[in-house]
Amino acid sequence: MTLQQLKYIIQIVSCGSITEAARQLYMTQPSLSTAVKELEKELGIEIFHRTAKGIALSAEGREFLAYARQIIEQTELLEQRYRGKKQSRRLCAISTQHYAFAVNAFVELLRELQVEEYEFTLRETRTYEIIDDVRNLRSEVGILYFSDFNEKVLHKLLKENHLAFHPLFEARPHVFVSSRHPLADKAQVCLADLDEYPFLAFEQGVYNSFYFSEEILSTTPRRKTIHVSDRATLFNLLIGLNGYTICSGVLSRDLNGDNIVSVPLLTDERMRIGWIAPEGAPLSAPAQGYINKLRAVIAAYGYPVQ
Repeated sequence: MTLQQLKYIIQIVSCGSITEAARQLYMTQPSLSTAVKELEKELGIEIFHRTAKGIALSAEGREFLAYARQIIEQTELLEQRYRGKKQSRRLCAISTQHYAFAVNAFVELLRELQVEEYEFTLRETRTYEIIDDVRNLRSEVGILYFSDFNEKVLHKLLKENHLAFHPLFEARPHVFVSSRHPLADKAQVCLADLDEYPFLAFEQGVYNSFYFSEEILSTTPRRKTIHVSDRATLFNLLIGLNGYTICSGVLSRDLNGDNIVSVPLLTDERMRIGWIAPEGAPLSAPAQGYINKLRAVIAAYGYPVQ
């Protein structure tokens, strides 16, 4: 096994096909395929499943890729330290439900990142797509929540895709409303108090199941519901229509200003928010740094971090 072979695997995954990876590596497709097969034979594993539609990482391949990325990253650090090589571009992708603290942690990570070049991705997206991103390694880490209602279904889906859930903190549900909303000054509210106001929820596309909802208590009947696709639109509708949404209660004034307030919701339900990643796979340094920043941001809001 050579470092070049590890780089080949990383490039194939990045490109999504052996043909495109070979083109970018300035080599022939048969030569690259042979190099991959030789590595698989040497290690005694199948890194890629090969089908008529193309290639896909196997479960062993996902674990192998995580280690390969870590080895290449450490090798580049050694070269930078002892050969004076220019620091390489740092890469990292995160997929998350629509949480302000996830954005805060991302901001803090980049503020402290002392590199000349980086290419990071932060996707605020649908629940199923978060799982799919991490499963297919488009993202290294995903952020989502478990509840008593959705945990069994989501846990089964994660297990089938060889993904592990790592809890960060448990949150009591809150509602977000406009600071001018009639309920904004309440110490807490119940669902009956909210009945006349529009409920705002993030749409989940073709996987529009209650189990994939970002909002806890998703099966509660409501007279008025509006589905949105992004956080800015949701906040505009909260203000313009006196609507509300249900969330973790972690609200960032730095990002959202003073127009939105968080009010505790009277319920026994709880949100167990955490991060997902491939089972047994080590995180890259940027991804681990992001998790550390998440813990710090959450702790700053007064939540016990797990």
